[in-house]
Amino acid sequence: MDVSAYDLLSTAVLLLDHQGCVDYANTAAEELFGNSRRVLLGESAARLLGGDDALQARFMEAVAGKFGILRQPLSVNRQGVQVPVNVAVVPLPGTPWAALVEVRIIEQHMLLERHQQLSKELAAQRETLRNLAHEVKNPLGGIRGAAQLLDAELDRHGLREYTGVIIAEADRLAHLVDRLIAPQGASLQKRRLNIHEICERVRMLICAEFTAITVERDYDASMPELSADFSRLLQAMLNVARNAAQALTEHPGQQRPHLILRTRVARQVLLAGYQARLAVVVSVIDNGPGVPPELLDKLFHPLVTGRAKGTGLGLSLAQEFVQQHGGILECDSRPGHTEFRMILPLEPT
Repeated sequence: MDVSAYDLLSTAVLLLDHQGCVDYANTAAEELFGNSRRVLLGESAARLLGGDDALQARFMEAVAGKFGILRQPLSVNRQGVQVPVNVAVVPLPGTPWAALVEVRIIEQHMLLERHQQLSKELAAQRETLRNLAHEVKNPLGGIRGAAQLLDAELDRHGLREYTGVIIAEADRLAHLVDRLIAPQGASLQKRRLNIHEICERVRMLICAEFTAITVERDYDASMPELSADFSRLLQAMLNVARNAAQALTEHPGQQRPHLILRTRVARQVLLAGYQARLAVVVSVIDNGPGVPPELLDKLFHPLVTGRAKGTGLGLSLAQEFVQQHGGILECDSRPGHTEFRMILPLEPT
């Protein structure tokens, strides 16, 4: 029986012998338990799941087929952290194995639902904002044109200062409107690239603009190339890094302001509506004050900002550019540690 198909699943799968020991573990199981399948082979599945003596007895009865399919909520140790999971034990009579154990991290379902809901909300909000932006742009052009004509007719310098303010403000609002409209319908200009090209460009720009901030690199040198639009991913990551740098400079703490740019490869990642076998994870980590709790759930919504001078467009556009690549932008934040993760699938979507 070919078990290689189990490696395509995002949930951990163990095949057990009649003693309840692991005879096979898929890739997701390696990720969950933090060991290679070679190490997992022969291990007691009940012990891996952190069960007590009562669970051990019940588990072996389930392996023997007493309960049909046994479903049990548990917590497993994942790299020192207790992670809530749902465990299903399925007897496999007539096969080389006694039972199949599926371990599904509860958080993954919640994350998938959150990604899908966020995508729907952002799509609806962007459509509304773009419709509004188109309506605003035409009268803005009329206001600017009228101010220019008036400016040409005025003789007093003091009065022309007022028309200059009208023209400058109309230009500023027009630029804001253009940023709302720009991503709509534009096709991606993809090419093969290494994500570190973008990380290094962002690092140089942040170092030049924010000289008081230390920027550290933590790259995975084995990172494979991906097919992506260089300019859009650059803009997305730059928006995130600049947002973090501005938070560090506007709210200085006792520690020296510090940014980390980190890259990793992730396997069997759940994204908005599908599963990516391999994905690139680019993290921007800062030691600033953190995102206000009341903003955390709506951080990527358009026009939402916690900064007095912010427009609320930087993170929203970053999320849109990442989603155009089939990925997602996430944030975890607490005082002293804020991490934005840009997750991009390595395969075409």
